[in-house]
Amino acid sequence: MLRLLPPLVDPNVLVGPETADDAAVYRLSDELALVLTVDFFTPIVDDPYAFGQIAAANSLSDVYAMGARPLAMLSIVGFPRDRLPLGVLGEILRGGADKAREAGVSVVGGHSIDDAEPKVGYAVVGLVHPARIWRNVGARPGDALFLTKPIGTGIISTAIKNAKAPAAAVAAAVRTMVTLNRQAAEAAAAVVVHAATDVTGFGLLGHLRGMTTGSKVRARLYAGRIPLLPDVVALAGAGLVPGGTRRNLEAVASIVRWADAIPEPMRAVIGDAQTSGGLLVATPDGPGLLAALARMGVEGATQVGEIREEDALGTIEVEA
Repeated sequence: MLRLLPPLVDPNVLVGPETADDAAVYRLSDELALVLTVDFFTPIVDDPYAFGQIAAANSLSDVYAMGARPLAMLSIVGFPRDRLPLGVLGEILRGGADKAREAGVSVVGGHSIDDAEPKVGYAVVGLVHPARIWRNVGARPGDALFLTKPIGTGIISTAIKNAKAPAAAVAAAVRTMVTLNRQAAEAAAAVVVHAATDVTGFGLLGHLRGMTTGSKVRARLYAGRIPLLPDVVALAGAGLVPGGTRRNLEAVASIVRWADAIPEPMRAVIGDAQTSGGLLVATPDGPGLLAALARMGVEGATQVGEIREEDALGTIEVEA
C-alpha cells in the first residue's frame, strides 16, 4: 500500500518502500545513515514475559537484517486494561526491556492505547554506514543462501492456541524466538553479503521471493536442508496451519516450482509465517560465513540453497 503513495524525492532516503526491505534508511552524512523500523503483533505464547522478549527480539531483528547497529527503542502497546490486570502488561514490558538490555539497547519511551486484544512491539532506531547497507536486492548467481534459525513458529503458535502443541516443540519455538539475531549479523559482517533479510511474516518463501524478484535471479532451495522446529511437519499434517501461512503459499504460487516428492505438510512449513525468525543471507563466501557463524556460536545455521542464474521472474525451485 505504501507504493501507492507519491514517489519519494528526498535523495537522502537510501532505502524506502520500493524494495520491501526490513527497515528504512536515511543518510545523515557520507559516513552515517539512520535505520528506522517498527513491528508489533498479538501474543503468540502464553507467558507474558516470554512474549515481551519475543516482541523485542523480533523488532530488533529488522535492524540487524540491514547490517546495522540498534541504538534505542520505543514501545508500542495496545492493551485491554478493563479485561486484563496491568501486571500482565508489566511482565510483557519487563521481558522486552531485558531483551533490549541483552542487545545493549535502551527502551527510551513509548505509546499506548486501549485495545480489545494485547498488541506489543517496538520502534527501533539504528545506525549503519551508507556503503554497508544490506538490502533485499543484490543477490547474484553463484551466491550461497544461508538461514540462521529453524522455521515453524507460526504452526507451533497455532498449535498452542488449540492446546495441541507438544511441550518440547513449544520450548524449542520460544527458545529460537527469544534469540537475538545479533550474533548472526556480526558473523555475516565478516564476509561479503550481496543481499539479506530476516524471515518473518511472509515466511521463508515470501522473503526469498522479495530477494529473487528484486534481484531478478532464480533460487533453488533444498527442502531436506531447511532447519525445522520439532514436530512442525506432523502438526501441519494435522491441519494446524495458520491463515497467514496459507496466504503466503498463495502469494508465491506463480513463481515457486515444487518437486513432486515434497508433501503438502512440508510445503506448508516452508511457507510458514514466522515471528522473530532467522536471517536469510546471500553470500559468495559460503564457507567463510559458515565458519564465522560457528565462531559466533550461532547454532543450527545452514546453507539451504543457492542463487542459480539470472531470471526476470524471480523463480524459486524447491527440491526434495
